[in-house]
Amino acid sequence: MNKQDLIDFELRIKALFEQGKLPYLIHLCGGNEDQLIEIFKDIKPGDWIFSSHRSHYHYLLSGGDPDVLEQMIRDGRSMFVFDRKLNFYTSSVLAGTCGIAAGVAHTLKEQGSSAKVWCFLGDGAEDEGHFYEAVNYVAGADLPCTFIVEDNDRSVDTPKAARGKATMTWPDCVKRYHYTPTFPHGGAGCKTMVTFDPSIRPIW
Repeated sequence: MNKQDLIDFELRIKALFEQGKLPYLIHLCGGNEDQLIEIFKDIKPGDWIFSSHRSHYHYLLSGGDPDVLEQMIRDGRSMFVFDRKLNFYTSSVLAGTCGIAAGVAHTLKEQGSSAKVWCFLGDGAEDEGHFYEAVNYVAGADLPCTFIVEDNDRSVDTPKAARGKATMTWPDCVKRYHYTPTFPHGGAGCKTMVTFDPSIRPIW
């Protein structure tokens, strides 16, 4: 998918939510299309991808079918997108996939596989001990796993400056990119609130 395809998909999901057709919690992507398209150039078929609660773009760029993803979202699975054929898994638990990603990478190395593991997380998850332990294990054992911190300067609505002053110098298995998100529950610079249209009666 190209940049506009990604944006159009997410705007369609936003419209469904505002029309009251998605009575579930969803977390929309946006503002990081260029960075993700570049990252996914290095992700090969057979690699393992661990996403977060904000998973739509990751799934689509993994080769996921937009219609299949939309149906999962309509079924309340926006934060629980799984596709075994694509080795694609998610977790809505903060830093919940980091240890699992490290374990999969350990197994791949033991098997002599050429596949790699890619684990996406936000800067809020970077504060968690689960992430710290997984990074230490991956770096120490030289495992085929890359952690990608999607830094929008928010843990829910709390910026890094309000969460503490500590900073870490991570090993090479950790990559980072910064972006300003398009939608709320995502960071500074959000311009559009996703709300129900008051003229529409929700289906539930």
